[in-house]
Amino acid sequence: MPYRPRRDRGQVAIEYLGFIPVLLIVGLAGIQIGAVAYAAEQAGTAARAGARAQSLGQSAQEACARAVSLPVECGTTAGDADSVTVTARVTIPKVLWSFGAATKTATMPRATTDRRGRP
Repeated sequence: MPYRPRRDRGQVAIEYLGFIPVLLIVGLAGIQIGAVAYAAEQAGTAARAGARAQSLGQSAQEACARAVSLPVECGTTAGDADSVTVTARVTIPKVLWSFGAATKTATMPRATTDRRGRP
């Protein structure tokens, strides 16, 4: 049996314990990137839903809120007579860092006919 000094026992466990914080930070950073992408997607969805509702003469704020699962702020911009523009702002969930909010804008043409195709 080869001789092994007792001081080397547990070395791998100590190295593994030192690497755990690095793994946790990398994992949480991945989750944070996913939260940023999700908030941006939600803002785009809310802006499109709000613009569509506003173009049909309905409330853009209500349509924005119904379209997404995160809290959203919607604002309409006075466009020309033929279109409406809605901007949606969704706060990005904080995992490690705070990134503020994702803001998306959508423009839709105003409806010139009702749902049955009548002016």
